[in-house]
Amino acid sequence: MKKFLIWFLILGAIAGGAAWYFLGGPTDKKNEFSYRIVEVVKSDIVRNVQATGIVTPRNSSNGIPVGAQVNGKIIKLFVDYNSTVTNGQIVALIDPRVYDASYKIALAQLHVNEANVLNRKATLKSAEAALVLAQKTYERKKALVERKTAAQVELDTAIESLANAEANLDSAKASLASALASVEQSRASAEKAKADLEFCTIVSPVDGIVIDRKVEEGETVVSSMNAVPVLTIAEDLKTVWVEATIPEADIGNIKVGQSVSFTADAYRRRFSGRVKQIRKAATTTNNVVTFPVIIEAENPDEMLFPGMTATLSIETARANDVVSVPSSAFRFRPKSEDLDRIEGEIPRGKKLWFKPSQEGAPLEYLLVTEGVSDNSFTQIVVDDAEKLLGREAVIDYEIKTAKKAKADETNPFMPKRMQRNKNRGTAPEPKK
Repeated sequence: MKKFLIWFLILGAIAGGAAWYFLGGPTDKKNEFSYRIVEVVKSDIVRNVQATGIVTPRNSSNGIPVGAQVNGKIIKLFVDYNSTVTNGQIVALIDPRVYDASYKIALAQLHVNEANVLNRKATLKSAEAALVLAQKTYERKKALVERKTAAQVELDTAIESLANAEANLDSAKASLASALASVEQSRASAEKAKADLEFCTIVSPVDGIVIDRKVEEGETVVSSMNAVPVLTIAEDLKTVWVEATIPEADIGNIKVGQSVSFTADAYRRRFSGRVKQIRKAATTTNNVVTFPVIIEAENPDEMLFPGMTATLSIETARANDVVSVPSSAFRFRPKSEDLDRIEGEIPRGKKLWFKPSQEGAPLEYLLVTEGVSDNSFTQIVVDDAEKLLGREAVIDYEIKTAKKAKADETNPFMPKRMQRNKNRGTAPEPKK
């Protein structure tokens, strides 16, 4: 029994010592501050704006509608879905018989009015001759009356004839002007009838591909105020547009000519383009203001179809091979006890805080300016920035005991501090 009690006391002492050791050691051992640090390195930094957009044909978000401008039955369709067409190519034909007859009637009326003009010109010449004769007769009768060899009544008759000749001349001139106006009217009617006849032949206005067909052969189209759509043509899909919606918070960073990369759900590859146009037509949805931005992209193999959804990354800024540090270093704020250890007044401004060069020394700081940032890393803008390479910037505090710190140094499962390739970084190569 006594022996058993001795062994019990020994085991209890061992257990108590182990608990004392693993629960923190002596009670007077205080926790101490340490710093989470990152190294200042050189890297490439790219700032991007993320957005979504819709692939559209060039110059028209929904394609170019080709419509019928006259009424009639579609007697022939020369193209179908996905047909490639060229500018001026005939794509459909409306029954032209009625419009052909109307044109012939208008043309015949024009010829009648042109003949009437010739008749009116002849009448005008006759009236001019009659006026000349009446003028001479008046002058002869006047001379005879003055010599008293003719009666006054003969002079009065000559005066009346002269007045009638002048009136007839004015009437002939008016009739000629009316005939000329009728010719112009008939000519306009003939041109309209000819245009209606030509509208029976529907042609493509651009080079492109048929993406939609609205009618069938034998169907009658009725055109009123607007042209009735027959086909929709997408302009040459070897170059497409992507219409993106950019929030107002990011629109200020978007500039014409910036590089854009994007993906489409249908393919496992990236496409590239450039910002072509920034439109000022704002749209408000759920109190969010967005602006349309047009990206032009090459599509030589025509893999991108109108209507596809694109996920875009617009490169708004780039800094290659620059001195940088994780962005969290710019957000670090020292505790009051660390600030109290620094001699002199600390100036205002953006600072980076560095691990002390000697044990027990206060934190060191440097006034800097933030350059290009990709949210993960930020460029350091300061004179002789390369002198900072390799220095350890503080990003946060750690509170640990000596034993915990020792365990952390040897524990393979502890997270490692953030590092970055010192040579090139993780940014993509610049677009050429």
